[in-house]
Amino acid sequence: MPRINTATLSQHRDWRRQQLIAAATAIALEEGGHAVTVVAVAEKAGLSRTSVYEYFGSSAELVADLVIDELTVFAHSLEEAVALTSDPYDAIDSWIGTALRYIGDGRHLLAKALSSTTLPKERAGDIGIAHRALLAPMYQALEEIGITDVAQALTLIQGVTDASTKRIESGSDAEVESITATNFCIAGIRALVP
Repeated sequence: MPRINTATLSQHRDWRRQQLIAAATAIALEEGGHAVTVVAVAEKAGLSRTSVYEYFGSSAELVADLVIDELTVFAHSLEEAVALTSDPYDAIDSWIGTALRYIGDGRHLLAKALSSTTLPKERAGDIGIAHRALLAPMYQALEEIGITDVAQALTLIQGVTDASTKRIESGSDAEVESITATNFCIAGIRALVP
């Protein structure tokens, strides 16, 4: 029986799961998402394969959890940034700046490494929810501004930040991209106000 080094069994399970997630993250960043397998994660974490299967039914489920965890961390940083603002335009500025700094700092590399992997279809809903949570902090700001088609505005903002992301990944300065994207989006949002 393995030794439990936490106060409760629940804490031990959380700790062990995080240990497996950390091992899988390291593998994905070092070798790519395709290299995240139960065997590789078990070896990296110093555990048996059966220990990994206690937490994840397959390599694909493990990768899906990695994607969801990464999106959740990213969404939390965006929520925190927007929560510090009171003006809706400042909220949009803060969201774009935070999102593009996340890219510029290289923190998105895990999501990028995992993007080419095949994820379980039954987890698509969970991943979709986690992905939509990235844009959620701007919903209220756009409503406050008076945007009638918030979904359209969010799609346009996402398109601009996606384009800026590609430019940053190609070597463009993240700060310049952030300023340009913010100015472009805010001008566009002002044009959408009835």
